[in-house]
Amino acid sequence: MKLVILDRDGTINFDSERFIKTPDEWRPIPGSLEAIARLNGAGYHVAVATNQSGIERGLLDMNALNAIHAKMLKAAQQVGARIDVIYYCPHSGDVDCRCRKPLPGMFLDIGQRLNVPLAGVPCIGDGLRDLQAAAAAGAQPMLVLTGKGAHTLAGGDLPEKTLVFDHLAGAVDHILATT
Repeated sequence: MKLVILDRDGTINFDSERFIKTPDEWRPIPGSLEAIARLNGAGYHVAVATNQSGIERGLLDMNALNAIHAKMLKAAQQVGARIDVIYYCPHSGDVDCRCRKPLPGMFLDIGQRLNVPLAGVPCIGDGLRDLQAAAAAGAQPMLVLTGKGAHTLAGGDLPEKTLVFDHLAGAVDHILATT
């Protein structure tokens, strides 16, 4: 099975400094859902791994998160895209958990659930934590410059062999050209 793991905020949809708390605040980055459709068309399964500390902080509840994800899945479906699984970490940074990126827990769980070894699996995100989690899981970290990506690149200290692209569509172009 071919797999790609994506971050959500800043990679698929526009990010917000105040968290995405309602379906109305969730807006796809132009071309991102179509890029997912192209992955699906090439036989890839797509998983989303997203830190959602706003839940623990009381900024949104599970009903709101489920509604946001329902909107994302519906928008993806409308352009012929499919997201197979969504994993999220509801914890804030001061909670000791194994799932919050930069730890690889969500990635490892996705690999186990889908029975896919993560070595070389493209993992695309806009934050250093996304890249660190991918590297810790043995996957291929890929940075997009949307969301916080430009800031992440400027900060340096990227994991070894991180690939950098302007946006999700550019990362998908690379994946499809090299497989």
